[in-house]
Amino acid sequence: MTITLGVHAGNPSLYYLARLPYLDEELAPLGETGAFHHYADGTRTGALLADGTIDFGGTGSTPPITAQAAGHDLVYAAVSAPRPDHGALLVLDSGPVRTVVDLKGGTVVLGVGSWQTHLLAKALHAQGLTYGEDVTPARPVPGEDQARRLRAGEIAGWIAQGAELAAARRSGEFREPVRTGDVITDRSVFFTRRDVATERPEVVAAIVTALRRADAWVAANPVEAAAIAAGELGGAAADWQTALAALPWRLEPATVEFVAEQQEAADILHGVGFIDSPLTLADAHLPALEAPVVAALAKAV
Repeated sequence: MTITLGVHAGNPSLYYLARLPYLDEELAPLGETGAFHHYADGTRTGALLADGTIDFGGTGSTPPITAQAAGHDLVYAAVSAPRPDHGALLVLDSGPVRTVVDLKGGTVVLGVGSWQTHLLAKALHAQGLTYGEDVTPARPVPGEDQARRLRAGEIAGWIAQGAELAAARRSGEFREPVRTGDVITDRSVFFTRRDVATERPEVVAAIVTALRRADAWVAANPVEAAAIAAGELGGAAADWQTALAALPWRLEPATVEFVAEQQEAADILHGVGFIDSPLTLADAHLPALEAPVVAALAKAV
């Protein structure tokens, strides 16, 4: 049987795993082979799991919530450690926006439907403002220079991550009224269909082991990893190295405490109308999956 993992540039662990031999090495003793399905938009992960295109995927905090809101039966498999310096809301240092409250009436460019939606919605909620009403979220247009738009006053803010954030910080032109770690834990979230989790927990554990090995490779080879990202995704290799160094490269089991984090996010997203109905996320936690995942994470790399 072939186990297919979804891969997109927004999930660094899966991005690098697809370029390393570890998945097949971990699946081979189970009589399985691995494959990767590449796609651009991580918010599609839930739908791709549901229709059987992939068997396992990973995103930030928001896409599994919207997938569950769409009726997809998902189980959380593992999560990264918190990523406090993964992203930030940028505003022009010489501009009028000094705090989150100053965003009212303005437009913020972000990955709508990604973890950035959770970040902005929670940051606004804490100040009594509403995502989509007091502040207008806008998707970035490919090829558009958001730093230039901030300088020109076309937008009030921009949530940046990765090499783009590193480059913006290097320029010294921008302030960060919201840093990711001050608002949300911003974990990578790995999840699968319920049938895979319940019928083949050993396969899930093997995937987690492969992801852990990929993470260890990136942590040990930052220059090579940065060069791969710069060559394929654009940006300067030095900025990618800075961005990759800011990530924890450590996985944890998906515990009830993590699901509580997701529940808070789901409640906020429902409150601002990003998802239509309230959700109870406890069903996405499968206690029987924790033990094999914990064992997988305890293996020597």
